[in-house]
Amino acid sequence: MTLQVAHLSYSDLDGGAARAAWRLHRALREAGADSRMWVHRRQSDDWAVQGPDTLGARLKTEVRILAGHTLSRVLGGDRPALPTLAALPSGLPARARRQGADLLHLHWIGGEVASVGEIGRLAAPAVWTLHDLWPFCGAEHYPDGERWQPGYTRANRPAGEPGWDVDRWVWARKRRHWRRPLQLVAPSRWMAGRAAASALMGGWPCRVIPNAIDIERWAPVDAAPARRLLGLPPDVPLLLFGASGGGSDPRKGFDLLAEALGRLRAAGTHPRLELAVFGQGPPRQPPVLSHPVHWLGRLQDDASLRLCYAAADAFVLPSRQDNLPNTGVEALACGTPVVAFDVGGLPDLVDPGRTGHLARPGDTDDLARGIAWALDPARQPALRAQCRAKAVATFSAPEVARQHLALYAELRDGAAGAS
Repeated sequence: MTLQVAHLSYSDLDGGAARAAWRLHRALREAGADSRMWVHRRQSDDWAVQGPDTLGARLKTEVRILAGHTLSRVLGGDRPALPTLAALPSGLPARARRQGADLLHLHWIGGEVASVGEIGRLAAPAVWTLHDLWPFCGAEHYPDGERWQPGYTRANRPAGEPGWDVDRWVWARKRRHWRRPLQLVAPSRWMAGRAAASALMGGWPCRVIPNAIDIERWAPVDAAPARRLLGLPPDVPLLLFGASGGGSDPRKGFDLLAEALGRLRAAGTHPRLELAVFGQGPPRQPPVLSHPVHWLGRLQDDASLRLCYAAADAFVLPSRQDNLPNTGVEALACGTPVVAFDVGGLPDLVDPGRTGHLARPGDTDDLARGIAWALDPARQPALRAQCRAKAVATFSAPEVARQHLALYAELRDGAAGAS
C-alpha cells in the first residue's frame, strides 16, 4: 500500500526551510511515495503542492497571515526578528487528514500555518522537522539566550526586557497543549542536541536526517564558463558568500567575514582575492571592504546558483548560529569547499581538512587562515573531489528519502500495532 504523506509548510520555495521541505517532498515522490504539500503560499508549478484553491480561501489565508503578523509586531516589541505566536487556527492539519493523508509531516509553520492548539490535537502518526529552534522555544526562532533549556519563567526573563513576556506566553501554551510527543527529525546533530536539552521536547523521540539535494541538478560545472556567464573576473581567487538578504541578517555573520578579509589584506595573503555575494544587490551604501565585491543580487533559479558555486574557489559560511543551511549542502554538491565557524550544524557539513575548514567560533583570524588554506591551488582538486563525494554519500535525495521512508514505516507500523 502506497503511503500518502502530507507536508505542512508556510511555503514550498520561499526561504531555506521551505526549499528543504520541497526538496524532501520531491525526493519522496521520486522514491515512489504519494507525497503532497499543503502550504499557505504556493510558488512552484508542482501539481502535488496544494495552496488555497479558491478566492475565498486565499482571502481568508491572507487575512490570517496579516492578523498574525500584526499581533506578532505589536506583542513582540522592537525585536529584529518577528516572533511566531501560532495563535490563530487554520484548519490546515485537519484538512490534510480529510484528504486521506496517512502521515502528517510538519516543517516551518510560521505565518499561522497551524496554531499551538491544532498541533497538540494532531493524531499520530506525525513527524516534525526542526528547521529552527521555535518548536521548543517561546516565540523566537533563534533565541539569544537559553530560557528554552530550563523553561520560561518570570525569574529567568532577561533584565531590562520591556513589555509583555510574549516568549513565556507562547512557551506556556505549548507546554499546556503538547501532551503527546511527536516524532522529531533534526537536520543536524546540533539541533537534535538542542531539542534533547530543552524542557519542552527533552523526552520526545528524535532522528537525525539531513536535508536532501538533487545531486544531478547540483553538480560541478567548469569555472571558466560559469564566471563568463556571471560577469566575474576569470583569473582571480574568488570567494563566495550567500544568504537570503545578503549580509543584512546579523546571524549570518557578514561583519565577521569583513573582519577576516581585512586580516587577509593586512597579512598580504591573496592580495588579488575578490568576493562575490548572492542574495542581495548592490546596497545604497555599500560597506567598505578590503577586497573588491561583486553583488550578484537575489538569484531565484537553481541554474544561476549552481553557476555561483562553480565560479567560486571557496564558499564561506561565517554564521554565528545555523542549523544545516541549504547553501552549504549546495556548495558541497557542486564541489566547492566550505569555510565556516565551528557552530551549530556546520560540523555536519565540513570535515576539516577534507571538505573545508572549521574556524573557532567568532575567531576571525582563524576564519582568515581557513580561507587562505582553502584557496591554495595545490589542494583545490582534492578538496573539490572530496566535497562532491561527501554530498553524494550524505545528502543525495535517494538516500535522504530512504531514511525518511524507513522512519515513516516504523511510525505507521507502531500506530497499527497500538490500534
